[in-house]
This record gives sequence, structure tokens and C-alpha cells, in this order.
Amino acid sequence: MDQHPHELPIPDPSANNEHAREILRVWAAGGRPQISIDTTVWEDPVSWGIMLVDLAKHLANAYEQAGRMNHAMVLSRIKQNFDAKWTKR
Repeated sequence: MDQHPHELPIPDPSANNEHAREILRVWAAGGRPQISIDTTVWEDPVSWGIMLVDLAKHLANAYEQAGRMNHAMVLSRIKQNFDAKWTKR
């Protein structure tokens, strides 16, 4: 199958690792996220919480490196909106 023109590259540490596997894919389409998840990778959902925190920190680093917003502000905004959205279904 051909790569989608907006598909991100596989990170180097995973590209050549035969044990690596994709666990989450998120696309922006139709005004909302479109998500594919492999929930078989971790038995305990706590691992997903750890992954979400790691993801937030990677986002904060990326925003800061791009000069768009400082690390602490990004994490604060993510957490603030995470908490607000948490009570909604």
C-alpha cells in the first residue's frame, strides 16, 4: 500500500526494530480526530496514562523547539483542557 501524502515517517528507533509496533494512529479529518488503537499491547490501562503523559511532554518540547510556546505553558494548557474535557463524554 502506498504511503498517504500526509503520513508521518516512522521514527528511526522503530523503523529498524522488528519488535516495534504501532499502537496508536490519529488523523485530523472531518473536523475531528479519527483514531485507530491497538489495545492488546498493554494489559493494564495505566500504561496508556503513562503514554499520554509522555505524549504531552513530547508536544511541549516540539512547541518550544518551534518557538511557538514555552514548555510549561504547553503542558499547563494541555492539562487544563484535559481536565475540562474529562467530565464530558
